[in-house]
Amino acid sequence: MTGCGPVLWGGPECTLNRIGDVWRDQTRLSGHHDRIDDLDRFAELGLEVLRYPVLWERTETAQGVWDWTWPDRRLSRLRSLGVRPIVGLLHHGSGPAWTDLLDPGVAEGLARHAARTAERYSWVRDWTPVNEPLTTARFSALYGHWYPHRTDERDFWLALLNQIDATRLSMKAIRRVNPEARLVQTEDFGATYGTAPCASQVRFENDRRLMTWDLLCGRVTAGHPLFPRLVSFGLGDRLAVISEDPCPPDVIGMNHYVTSDRFLDHRLDRYPPASHGANAELAYADVEAVRAMSPRLGGWRDHLSRLWDRYGLPLAVTECHIGAEPDEQIRWFHQCWRAASDLSAEGVTIEAVTTWSLLGAIDWDSLLTRTQGRYEAGAFDVSSGQPVAGDLARWLTGLARREASDPPAGGGWWSHEERRCFHPEIDDPPDGVLAA
Repeated sequence: MTGCGPVLWGGPECTLNRIGDVWRDQTRLSGHHDRIDDLDRFAELGLEVLRYPVLWERTETAQGVWDWTWPDRRLSRLRSLGVRPIVGLLHHGSGPAWTDLLDPGVAEGLARHAARTAERYSWVRDWTPVNEPLTTARFSALYGHWYPHRTDERDFWLALLNQIDATRLSMKAIRRVNPEARLVQTEDFGATYGTAPCASQVRFENDRRLMTWDLLCGRVTAGHPLFPRLVSFGLGDRLAVISEDPCPPDVIGMNHYVTSDRFLDHRLDRYPPASHGANAELAYADVEAVRAMSPRLGGWRDHLSRLWDRYGLPLAVTECHIGAEPDEQIRWFHQCWRAASDLSAEGVTIEAVTTWSLLGAIDWDSLLTRTQGRYEAGAFDVSSGQPVAGDLARWLTGLARREASDPPAGGGWWSHEERRCFHPEIDDPPDGVLAA
């Protein structure tokens, strides 16, 4: 793929997460569960590949009982349309009712589902057994937002390691059926910046953001900056098993949002209380970097370059989405596409850019913790009950055909000075110095 440029992938938001005893299924909330003809709409955009769910919770309806009715029809239709699926098995979920992310048996359970799925769809090449393991572990076991609602750092690391093992064991099971199967490992990625007193926390968060891929690549051994921390929680034996039998991704899937980059500031009085946090040594505010920093750092090119330099593995942007008006969505996607295309021309292997949330997303503004029905459209708007192709869909169709696809004139809101709610740079050093 080097030098050929990225192609267009897509995916409908398919999170199935649990809050207490309530599961919220984006596939049902968007109406996609009942509309197989959505797949024809997706194919008409010119997509070559679709990230698509055969989720454990939706398919193993009771222990040892699988219902393949829904995925059978959908994957068959995708195959007839010539759209290759990347099959996802766990998407911000904690598994069916009889397990959770802290269950010692969760990895083996997902691997059994992976084996059954691979046997049924042996022609599928690309797989994402667990979407965004690090993000899911944070929201479920560190911040307490999602089931099992823990707020303990050891539980967070345990939930992450369980998902890494679930990925490793699932890929072993899949490759027993199809030795050519590829792991497309997605994770949210950005950078953390901060004032000089926050430097140690900035380093920690930047190291932590890489842990999904570092673990799968067998890098978390003595010498890794976070190895001693996990060992202190009694997880050294788990790390040894993973590093001795790694499962490197075939494709590094970077998901990046306008809020993925963060800024930390020790001057709490400048920020709302909801942004305040602390480590054992320092209290600090944690806000979106886009709302604080001038000039805006990071961005698509910088992040893709960092991942290429670190891993040297094929890359893809596996989620490109912004909740905004269609002209802003086009600008956001175009900036990503341009960065990926430029880097590809420079020799970086970038397979694709993925238009995510094809049918939009519901209640993601609250991280799915409130059921307010807050809807943000994607390439299609389903607010009327039926998908309506919008300006983004039409623009993407031109992009897929390699036709002229200039974005609307002007920069996105994230590039305007008015975006900033906070102004940390007004202090003289050292308080205003950013920690790289």
